[in-house]
This record gives sequence, structure tokens and C-alpha cells, in this order.
Amino acid sequence: MDDHKRSYYRNLSQTLVKKFARRGIDALYCDTAAEAKNAVLELMPSGSSVTWGGSMSIEEAGILDAVREGNYNIIDRSDKGPGEDPRIMLSKQMMADYFLMSTNAFTRDGELVNIDGMGTRLCFLVAGPAHVIVVASMNKMTRDVPSALQRIHDQATPPNCVRLNIPTPCAATGACGDCHGANTICCQEVITRHSREPHRITVVLVGEELGY
Repeated sequence: MDDHKRSYYRNLSQTLVKKFARRGIDALYCDTAAEAKNAVLELMPSGSSVTWGGSMSIEEAGILDAVREGNYNIIDRSDKGPGEDPRIMLSKQMMADYFLMSTNAFTRDGELVNIDGMGTRLCFLVAGPAHVIVVASMNKMTRDVPSALQRIHDQATPPNCVRLNIPTPCAATGACGDCHGANTICCQEVITRHSREPHRITVVLVGEELGY
């Protein structure tokens, strides 16, 4: 990233931190993914229980690897036993100290905008874990909620369907087909406009592009 864009992101982040704060959400800015990884680890005390939702951003930033190598009580949803009721793993995740995720988009006024298939990522943003840490690259900022939803349909969902090998129209064409088939991952739309629990949600803004 050139110095001019980095300076722009730093200046913009100061505005965004204030916008998030007005909505009961903490926020901080990191120039790089490496700095963001360190910031996330510093937010979580040793011995904390940590879980996460599907996110390319936290994987690309090296956060999941660092958590697995750290002194944390890990609740990994992939550890569900054969034939185990999936609600058992969900109940374990709900009681976690920290839930890690990204956001599909956020507005310049401080709203988090997300779309999900099963809702098992977004349910923990809404309630459950004591703390939620959202890692979001600055390129995910949009003007408002409608443009955020448009960004998700145009730029996030199609590559995610390709990555997950889900046969949706957007995976085949690269463009949203407004589908309602059994494979659609655009089932739940969640707009987080305010957090009634101060300091529960922390957004880590990142100057480097991460995820979709």
C-alpha cells in the first residue's frame, strides 16, 4: 500500500472509531494484518475460552494459527463428534469468553452489515459470548446499509460460494442471481446498529485488504 493511501486510512479510522463509539462499539486501527493479529491477542487474556465463525480475514491475518498456538481454551466448531447434536457445540460456543469473526461490510456511520447462510456466525454477534472481536479491512467500508448489502451480494458472496464449492448461480456467473434454492447462503441479514452492552464488541480495522 502506498503512503498516501495509508495516511488516508489512518485519518479515516479516527472518524470511524468515533462513529462506532457512538453506537456502543469499541474500535481501533492497525496499519497491517500482523499488527491486527497482535492487537487481537492482546485483547484476550491468557486462559480465555476462544471460538470463531467462518472468516477468511482472521485466517489470512494469522489470527487462528496464533490462537491455536497460544494459551487459550479453544472451542473449535470442527471438533463436533460424529452424530453429535450440533446444538451441543453451539451451546459451548455461546458460553465462550471471546468470539472472533469478520464482517461482510460496515458503513461509514459505524453499522456492521452481515449476511449468512445458517446464522451460526451471526447469532454469536447478536448474543452469547462475553466479547466479540470483529476484524475488518478498511476496503469493506460502504456509504450506507443498502450499499453494504449490495457490496456483499456483488463482492463477498460469489467468491465465498466458489471457495466453499457451493453450486449457486453466483458461483457459476460471478453475479448475484437473487436465488432461493436449497444452496443459497444469503439467508440471514443482520444489521448491527448499536450494542447495548458497552465494550462487548470490538472492531479491529485493518489497513491491508483481508477476506472478501
